[in-house]
Amino acid sequence: MSVWSRSVVATAVLAASVAQAAPESSGESLSDRVERLESLIAAQATAPESAVGATEIGAYAELHLNRLDNENGPDKNEIDFHRFVVMLHHEFTDRLRFVSELELEHSLAGEGKEGEVELEQAFVEYDLNAGTRVRAGLFLIPVGILNETHEPDTFYGVERNPVESNIIPTTWWEAGAGVGGELAPGWSYDFAVHSGLFLEPGSGDFKVRSGRQKVSEARADTGAATGRVRFTGIAGLELGAAVNYQSDLAQDQAGDSIDAFLYEVHAAYRSGPFGVRALYASWQIDDAINMVAAGADEQSGFYVEPSYRLCERWGLFARYSEWDNQAGAGNDTEYAQMDVGVNYWLHPRVVFKLDYQSQDAPAGASEYEGVNLGVGLSF
Repeated sequence: MSVWSRSVVATAVLAASVAQAAPESSGESLSDRVERLESLIAAQATAPESAVGATEIGAYAELHLNRLDNENGPDKNEIDFHRFVVMLHHEFTDRLRFVSELELEHSLAGEGKEGEVELEQAFVEYDLNAGTRVRAGLFLIPVGILNETHEPDTFYGVERNPVESNIIPTTWWEAGAGVGGELAPGWSYDFAVHSGLFLEPGSGDFKVRSGRQKVSEARADTGAATGRVRFTGIAGLELGAAVNYQSDLAQDQAGDSIDAFLYEVHAAYRSGPFGVRALYASWQIDDAINMVAAGADEQSGFYVEPSYRLCERWGLFARYSEWDNQAGAGNDTEYAQMDVGVNYWLHPRVVFKLDYQSQDAPAGASEYEGVNLGVGLSF
């Protein structure tokens, strides 16, 4: 669930507690505040269920300017209102809620336009008890660092990192049902059964990202499942591991079923001004996909991102990424990218970004190098 989605699960019963939340000048981070609210909600979940009827609205948005030279093709010099997302949440009772996100990408949608209108989340969630919740509907898959928490003020860099874009593939949502909660102090889990990816036979598509159906008259001949465990028992630390299983990427439309497993591990740590994020993800896919593209049976990547918060408003970062959507062949198909830059938070929820990227691409492929500028916000 996104940062907003997690925070808005505070019920009207907790309104007094929320009102007493530390002001911006206290130095309390958004993550700390969310954790505090979640603790209050967990305590409230043990009380008898009562009606609430509260509705809340939020949003996030990003504007990007890319000035990138391409060694092997047209340069990328464009300005784009990349996304505008409206988030609507309603509390039926202190245990039952509805969460939704409606997104407009690239400013304009419709025939011949670059953008799309997408329903990114729309699910009902119910707290069975203080440690267990269930949900059903359309939701973000619990995998990686960014897929559930990708508001622009929560990460470094103008663009989302290329590993979680090309391998995970963020932003990734499906329809289904799931359960999650606490295993032990500091340990949590999520498990979901949901709709699957679809690489249409004969289309030439082999990259996992191309298989996102976005629950739009999606083929459901076969399904998928995701499981994740996380450890957050040490202040400032998150360790996570997830597995996703696709029973057939071809959705019964090919002669042979193409099953696939995604394995992902990540770590995020912050101590004082220092921070670091690291993630590794790998798809292991049935050999039949190699008939579409040699080496597509393995698609993997990793990144490491250290950062340093100079003060409340300024932060520096560097990120090294490698990814390969045809790693199984051992040919020259790997991409590498180095990003360095700065974030400036005018407000904890309003951020300006500047970064420089340098890319090393396979022979003949587009290879972008240059500057990205961005502004983003969430509330």
